[in-house]
Amino acid sequence: MFTYTGKEIDPVNPQINQIDISDIAHALSMICRANGHFKHFYSVGQHSINCCLEAKARGYSEKVQLACLLHDAAEAYIADLIRPVKEQFAKYTVCEEKLKTIIFKKYGITHLNQKEQDQIKSVDDDVLFHEFMNINNIQFNEDIPRLYADLDFSEIGYDMVEKSFLIHFTQLLVS
Repeated sequence: MFTYTGKEIDPVNPQINQIDISDIAHALSMICRANGHFKHFYSVGQHSINCCLEAKARGYSEKVQLACLLHDAAEAYIADLIRPVKEQFAKYTVCEEKLKTIIFKKYGITHLNQKEQDQIKSVDDDVLFHEFMNINNIQFNEDIPRLYADLDFSEIGYDMVEKSFLIHFTQLLVS
């Protein structure tokens, strides 16, 4: 496939030099969460920023904050499947993990221990819960997970999300 910046990439067998943060930021800002079933456009990029902000508010390391920002970056190259469907496609999951590993490696996220992996998953799950509650007024269960950050679930234009994603990325990469 050809990316936003004109790079050619084989998403099944990606090479580290094919990965570009500009492609990731642009694509994620254009992909709608919940397979488009939110009441307004809310992108994977905005979700990723919110996860990063939540990780920061919880006092997690900059490595975890960057991992939260990039945890869905593979979707820039292979789109996404909703969780119940994704679980049925083992080859998709292998491809997604391969891309995620290469993306993380390129941007210095290596050797995540179990605690860090649990922190990323917890942030992702808690932000997901609040997305559905705030955007579609759907509550998954009685227990409402606490958010430490004041997150924005409003509709934000893709161009602003893309710029914000790159700003957060740059700040974390140079720290």
